[in-house]
Amino acid sequence: MRSRARGLGRVMVCLAAALASACLAVPEGWGEEGVQYGQLGTDVTLPCAGARPGSPVQWRRAGAAALPAGSAVRHHGALLLPRAGLAAAGAYSCHGEDGALLHAVALRLGHLPGVPFVSCRASDYENFSCSWTSSLETFLPTRYITTYRKKSLTGEEKRRNRNGPVGPCLQDPAHAGTCTVHKSEFWSSYRMNVTEVNPLGSSFRLLDITMQAIIKPDPPEGLVVEPVPRAPRRLQVSWRYPASWPKEPHFQLKFRLQYRPVIHRSWSVVETVNLSEVITDAFAGLEHVVQVSAKDFLDAGNWSEWSAEVRATPVRDPATVVSEETTTDTSLESLAEEPSQAPNPEPINRSDPLEKTAILVSLSIFAFFILATILVITILVWFRMRKHSKDETKPHNFLVAATRLKALPKAQIL
Repeated sequence: MRSRARGLGRVMVCLAAALASACLAVPEGWGEEGVQYGQLGTDVTLPCAGARPGSPVQWRRAGAAALPAGSAVRHHGALLLPRAGLAAAGAYSCHGEDGALLHAVALRLGHLPGVPFVSCRASDYENFSCSWTSSLETFLPTRYITTYRKKSLTGEEKRRNRNGPVGPCLQDPAHAGTCTVHKSEFWSSYRMNVTEVNPLGSSFRLLDITMQAIIKPDPPEGLVVEPVPRAPRRLQVSWRYPASWPKEPHFQLKFRLQYRPVIHRSWSVVETVNLSEVITDAFAGLEHVVQVSAKDFLDAGNWSEWSAEVRATPVRDPATVVSEETTTDTSLESLAEEPSQAPNPEPINRSDPLEKTAILVSLSIFAFFILATILVITILVWFRMRKHSKDETKPHNFLVAATRLKALPKAQIL
């Protein structure tokens, strides 16, 4: 009995789907009265309402001297257009023997709907929107039916509705091809259904989504880039959360900052969780381009698009300015005394004073270690040479003493 009930339930679901498709295909309300729709490449028949059985009728086409090639009048005065193409569309009228108008119809030809392309995105954790485009140019008026169903159900929801409630994805007339689901749940999954309908039929696309996968914040707002006084290699950058992202402690954003000098092509990228950052390796005196993007703090979804570019220039290095002025004055004096085409060999100092100090300290420490190493090696060599000289002296003294003993008389030795 249970298997029969399940089978009957499946049949009822199939019948309901078929009835829904049939209802979607009904060409009512698709335009002005007296319009007939036909499928391109098929035989289209235009009825002549008001024609008497057996009475001859005459068909005319507005703006044309003749009917499309291959057309023929059938019984009851109907006009057959075989394998109708776009050129066969237009206004037709049938007339009686006396030329009186019996019926007029406007023929529009097109294709059945294709399966639409659908994509969804959540700009915050409370709502998500979907957009779609048609996969086929139908040449006919088209409507879209957009619904969703929650897939991840709680125990209570499963008892109420096994498949989850179906709700409308609300379309915005001001933004064609988009719809929004409000008050969605961040940890839930949804199944979107976008159905494309025209007077000839319908086609749909099902898309399973999870909020964590489609979350993509809007770009951060209010990007400000300012030079730092007396710091020729620094830029102060600040920004705000996008207005569409509710700033709650449970759902924070992290940020990605990219910057480069205008004359360079490669970007430097820094990640931060703060709403401000200090660029410490900017080029003094060069204009820089800065952008920022955002992403969910727990790395869900995708990075936002980059914000609009903001440009700023770090302050000039005072040492560099003095060096350049001195070099210029020296060059002018040299040119006044003796013109020369040789460039000034003095390099322009563009380094940071702090960087200079760090380099000098590093060089001093390195020189100290080198001198200490040389001193230790010198002491070790000196000790080694001294020990070696002592060892050579001992055998020599022994031989001198032995020679003297040999030269003395035996009695004296005894």
